[in-house]
Amino acid sequence: MTGSAANSVYPVPTGWSLCTADEIRSPEPHSCVAGPFGSKISSKYFVDEGVPVIRGSNLRDDLTRFVPEGFVFVSDARAQEYRPQHVRCGDLVFTCWGTIGQVGLIPDDGPYAEYIISNKQLKLRVDRSIADPRFCFYYFASPRYVEHIRNRGIGGAVPGINLGILKSLLIAMPPIAVQHRISDILSAYDGLIENNLRRMTLLEEAARQLFREWFIRLRFPGHEHTRIINGVPDGWERVPLGDRVTLNYGKALKAEDRADGPCPVYGSSGVVGTHDKALASAPGIVVGRKGNVGSVYWCTKPYWPIDTVYFVDSETSNLWLYHALQHMHFLSTDVAVPGLNRDFAYSRLLLVPARRILRDFLETAIPLHEQIAKLDAMNERLRAARDLLLPRLLSGELTA
Repeated sequence: MTGSAANSVYPVPTGWSLCTADEIRSPEPHSCVAGPFGSKISSKYFVDEGVPVIRGSNLRDDLTRFVPEGFVFVSDARAQEYRPQHVRCGDLVFTCWGTIGQVGLIPDDGPYAEYIISNKQLKLRVDRSIADPRFCFYYFASPRYVEHIRNRGIGGAVPGINLGILKSLLIAMPPIAVQHRISDILSAYDGLIENNLRRMTLLEEAARQLFREWFIRLRFPGHEHTRIINGVPDGWERVPLGDRVTLNYGKALKAEDRADGPCPVYGSSGVVGTHDKALASAPGIVVGRKGNVGSVYWCTKPYWPIDTVYFVDSETSNLWLYHALQHMHFLSTDVAVPGLNRDFAYSRLLLVPARRILRDFLETAIPLHEQIAKLDAMNERLRAARDLLLPRLLSGELTA
């Protein structure tokens, strides 16, 4: 055991030991390693299926343990060349270049048995006889420690940490039984949050499937008795998007100019922060203009759309239009910097249903999204409660 309480991010309670990450790593080989050298795991080796590669998009800096989607893959044969960089359930993964402060914990419920870290990640496998991986995750991924990791960053334009920095990170370790109890308390909140997220996904999918059934497959109520002429049901019309919708430009709001508040800030990748003022009222629809072109988000709170997006005002926004925009297949119209030209977007054709069908759809979709909003609000309260407990448990202020 090493270090001093003065150098610790959290106080070190009596009976706890201050250790480095290197001192708690597993004694097995390759328990604390950097990702493969960049050229050895470049995109030219990616295949449609095989062993998944963990990248920055699979990690967060907000106590999300893991994002199990959006993987790229390498073949089983090539994966054998990266044996030291294989990770499995219980391993910790740190982003070391770019968005440092991201920390992940490989789950024990899949979707894959093993993964490979990319050249921008570091791996830490702890010795489970002295360290609970969940406790270590909560410690290193806590907001106070994320800020500490960022302050340890090296480099200029692209900040980073190296393996030496990771090994030197300090962590205050209570007895293993206490670690388990702390992890169980915090995991209970995360379990409820995850369950709510699954329910939200199912509700969103139910609304999405209903839209597809009625407006893509045209199996809406009464379709058996409705004439279809050139792909347009009688009483419906196909019009340019610009005839029905105004895509307003978002307004720049740099991260350093934002004041923490209740209004989500939307970029083309979704919510990128919060602000104490809103640019647009709810409900609203955000459409990616630069970067993640054509992404579409439904906004249930007053919000601030930044200059990488368009937004649809509350007078025009509804859940039918939200789902319709997701099926517009917007294409990039700027080769150098992917972008969505507004005139091009306006030229896309929109199939507008008869008023009765639109009303019936909204009567079903609105309650589904109201449930989603309630679950989202519940998750906000759960996260707030967990985040209040977290530093008090990690500092020994509360006894587990």
